[in-house]
Amino acid sequence: MDDYIEYLQEVFSGLGAISAKRMFGGYGLYYDSLMFALVADGVVYLKADAENASNFTALGLEKFHYEKAGKLMAISYYQAPDELFDDQELAGYWARQSWDAALRGDQKKRKPKYLK
Repeated sequence: MDDYIEYLQEVFSGLGAISAKRMFGGYGLYYDSLMFALVADGVVYLKADAENASNFTALGLEKFHYEKAGKLMAISYYQAPDELFDDQELAGYWARQSWDAALRGDQKKRKPKYLK
């Protein structure tokens, strides 16, 4: 596994045991089988939703974009703040918020149809 990915697993270890899976030329970082971070071109992006996206936008952090069929597409991952790489407690805080966003999204998917 890539040394950078191993480093990131350590950075976010305050959340718990972090696993990594290759995807789309980058990696997904997972805790408890839910992806909370995306690593693309050496940049770390954290999961966001309506509850935590303002934390990213308040810091001017960029949303993850990719090109598909000539169009620029965005998904709910924002660039991680640089400060978290120097502070494991801060890294744990951001990872927890992103994992919580992933968990909320997962719970919405799992609702029985009669509750939707």
